[in-house]
Amino acid sequence: MDDGPIIPVMFVSAIIAAAGRSTRLGGPTLKQLLMLGDRTILQRSFDIVDGQQEIDEIIVALPSELAWSPPPFLVSARKPVRIVDGGARRQDSVAKAFALISTRADVIVIHDAARPFASADLFSRVIEAAASGGAAIAALQASDTVKEATAAPGLRIVARTLARDAIYLAQTPQAFTREVLEDAIELGREAMNTATDEASLAEQAGHPVRLVDGEAGNIKITTQQDLRVSEVLAGSREPEARSQGLSVRVGTGYDLHRLEAGRPLIIGGVQIPYETGLAGHSDADVLCHAVTDAILGAAAAGDIGRHFPDTDQQWKGANSIALLEAAVAIVRGTGYAVVNVDAVVIAERPTLLPHIPAIRANLAKAMGVDISAVSVKGKTNEGVDALGRNEAIAVHAVALVAQIPNPRSLIPNR
Repeated sequence: MDDGPIIPVMFVSAIIAAAGRSTRLGGPTLKQLLMLGDRTILQRSFDIVDGQQEIDEIIVALPSELAWSPPPFLVSARKPVRIVDGGARRQDSVAKAFALISTRADVIVIHDAARPFASADLFSRVIEAAASGGAAIAALQASDTVKEATAAPGLRIVARTLARDAIYLAQTPQAFTREVLEDAIELGREAMNTATDEASLAEQAGHPVRLVDGEAGNIKITTQQDLRVSEVLAGSREPEARSQGLSVRVGTGYDLHRLEAGRPLIIGGVQIPYETGLAGHSDADVLCHAVTDAILGAAAAGDIGRHFPDTDQQWKGANSIALLEAAVAIVRGTGYAVVNVDAVVIAERPTLLPHIPAIRANLAKAMGVDISAVSVKGKTNEGVDALGRNEAIAVHAVALVAQIPNPRSLIPNR
């Protein structure tokens, strides 16, 4: 019997460029090791890559002192990780990392450690575009009028105004097939070819590079101003953001699922041992669904039924933590970031208390916030109605989102 063509499984390697010396940021601590909330910049970026389903292995280029004694999270990762001592230039670090990738690698995705807020959805879109076209980068279309300047001693004069609809600001991740990246790296070995990213080397080597819509929240931490913005996005400086006149919005979410035999009970990404589980088209994670609706509602970005309808077979049995991550990307695309979430799970049984730390950690990671910004409480319905009879579980959630600031808005008046 003919089962149809066999679709080959793609092997994806990731390179994290983290060997920089933070010369523009300044300070005694390497930028990669600065804290954003409960994690360093490097760990936040690494966690994004480590959690990406399509990626099979990770190579991290580090400064020599970190390469010899890497942080513990690199040693205990879920995916295979190799560490390489970085080079003098970014392209040198990438070339050294490329030498360590698996011979099975079909696509290589490269990400800057200094971009700790890229979403899982962005990685997926860039990888898919590179697999079909050879090379792809995340990029944002310019929204401001763009001027090209003619430099003169002590004076800058506008040489011409560029058509902004043709101007894109490059981000990472950037992804390439093995053959394209090999050509780019070979070109970059020449001393005169110093490039700010691998895409420019691929272009010089004659390969077309596709543009994939980037994310406003996927900022690169280069200066102290960038660091201040990142602290807002990481949830550690929300009051200052509000004091700067940034838009803050509140959204509510509610969901209810029936309990039935033969289903797993999944709440907040944690499978809880119990004799019944929640019925639904996806994994029926009632907490994730309520939180997803709350953050989408806060950003006026629709609801879970609009983006992930139960009439669509692609969401059959879907992991609701992944749906929440996708909703966070949608919210960021509107120019907002999640600040905090508070949720009440109404269930007669089982008790949630032993599972709440893991539930909070799952939600925090999915939303890219500190765990201290996630509150989950369990309540009973005192035996009243279907909830009280333990026929269903319901969740009420409230989310706060804040406008992603323009770095200039956080510069104090002088």
